[in-house]
Amino acid sequence: MAKQEASKTRTDEVHRKLRSDILGGRLVPGSRLKFPELCERYNVSVGAAREALTRLAAEGLVKTQAHQGYMVTPLSHEDLADLTRARVEIESLVLRISVMEGDVQWESRAVAAHHVLERAPFLSDDDPDHPTDEWAAAHSAFHLALIDGCTNRRLLDVARALREEAELYRQWSVSFGQEPERDLAGEHRALLEAAVGRKPDLAAHLLRDHIAHTAQLLISVATDEPVTAAEERAS
Repeated sequence: MAKQEASKTRTDEVHRKLRSDILGGRLVPGSRLKFPELCERYNVSVGAAREALTRLAAEGLVKTQAHQGYMVTPLSHEDLADLTRARVEIESLVLRISVMEGDVQWESRAVAAHHVLERAPFLSDDDPDHPTDEWAAAHSAFHLALIDGCTNRRLLDVARALREEAELYRQWSVSFGQEPERDLAGEHRALLEAAVGRKPDLAAHLLRDHIAHTAQLLISVATDEPVTAAEERAS
């Protein structure tokens, strides 16, 4: 039993580190994930690395290709378009249900998550082109809190998985949140007000626009082609 728990702990740790390195841009989209390098980098066994990659693949951050093994999910226009269509339909539906069915505790969690988001620093001097890890975590927590009132767990799980896939695009977009005329904070406030004000149709409409608007920015960073072996060696 102790051996199994230790193995799970190692898998959880390498999963967390790999996920952080992917979303933080230290492992670039399209790059190969080779077991010898991963085992050395994270000081884990092949088994633990494989389990972590399997979990990341389920989250959409890693892909598998025949005869090539695992790679960080490449960014593509086609994939983003498909992902956006799915999110617009499913996540807005889940939010609508959440607004209709969420209890007072759900309201409290949503308000608290928005409070944290409003106070998280968006950019830092170290990396002025990307949102800070603190803001990204708060942003994700806020959106997840909004839909967490949905009592249909299957729909909720699908919506969460789609948001995880979209996170890779958000982290790699240099334009996200930097439009002079876009009030991103205002969009989040409006979403919260519609949700806790129990206006399901308005909340769903606002979220559809929010997702579609962001997708138009994110598509500017999509490459449609994975990183080549030569590019990977040069990086």
